[in-house]
Amino acid sequence: GQFYAGAPVCSPSRASLMTGRYPQRAQLAHNAGGNRGMPAEQLTMAEVFKASGYGTALFGKWHLGEALELSPNAQGFDEFLGHKVGCIDNYSHFFYWSGPNRHDLWKNTKEHFEDGEYFPNIMVREAKRFITENKDRPFFLYLPFNTPHYPLQAEQKFVKLYAKMKDIKRKRYASFVSSLDDKIGQVIATVDQLKLRKDTIIVFQSDHGHSVEVRTFGGGGSAGPYKGHKFTCWEGGLRVPAIISWPGRIPEGQVRDQVACSIDWLPTVAEYCKLPAIKTKIDGRSIIPVIESAKAPSPHEVLHWSSGGMWAVREGKWKLVSARAEGLFLSDMDADVTETKNLAKKFPDIVTHLKQLHQKWSKEVVKQ
Repeated sequence: GQFYAGAPVCSPSRASLMTGRYPQRAQLAHNAGGNRGMPAEQLTMAEVFKASGYGTALFGKWHLGEALELSPNAQGFDEFLGHKVGCIDNYSHFFYWSGPNRHDLWKNTKEHFEDGEYFPNIMVREAKRFITENKDRPFFLYLPFNTPHYPLQAEQKFVKLYAKMKDIKRKRYASFVSSLDDKIGQVIATVDQLKLRKDTIIVFQSDHGHSVEVRTFGGGGSAGPYKGHKFTCWEGGLRVPAIISWPGRIPEGQVRDQVACSIDWLPTVAEYCKLPAIKTKIDGRSIIPVIESAKAPSPHEVLHWSSGGMWAVREGKWKLVSARAEGLFLSDMDADVTETKNLAKKFPDIVTHLKQLHQKWSKEVVKQ
């Protein structure tokens, strides 16, 4: 598949998912923190569903703003239990990564304490409760797991699964991913038990590529043939797993290779749920034709990314990346997904064209 996140880092990627906009248009091109977050006037997926009478909830990682007016309850969520910053220790629920250390678990607008409770289990508990309580009405549940984000705190039963694995990085990461799989399975089992599966659209997607930070032991994830990782605009930072399930309504067990992006989920799911047309300007496009047919064209002629001084633009088979070390790097994605053969000197006209597209986009996307 060729499915992309809206950004190679947490907050901008989540902003693009929630708004159907490029992070720059959603006014959050960098990680949220302190007073910085996604402005309250941005229209979120939760607000769109809430306006049509859906019950809305978020259990997990928000990371789009800490201030009251930027928090989930102010952005369309009836219920929130989770953390507002980038990650937390799964047992103490403290944010440790930069001082001062602080507790970061919230229930709606109030600080919430469940010391020692494994955070993914709290998420599952709340998800099961919410689904059960709302089984007779339409609901929108956003379940952004803190896993497999560091700290890599897998449950012991999953650590044992990989006891014989030699690579310590992979070992730690694999057991944590298995913990995540288990939690997702428990939530889906609840949907099945309540006989809601045929009435429930489930979307699974990663926010960006794997981390190679010291906090994740230098990286136990893998991007396969793709170059790069979290924080980069190479494929390894942006090309992510994405799954949509709606038994009896959309094809099952099939793979699509068309280019699509996380900005597309809002218009896609809104169309499937027959919600009114979204009035604000969005960058996403419905990918229903792509989901229905492997032959449908991609809804995007061009896609753009910009993060931390790097940027990338993709048009058809061509992808141009601007990186500090490599300069302008052109790849033919039909011929080589590894981004290891720079075609910039061979095709200068294409480089110029894509660079101009990016410059034009950069100016347009910050205008409200």
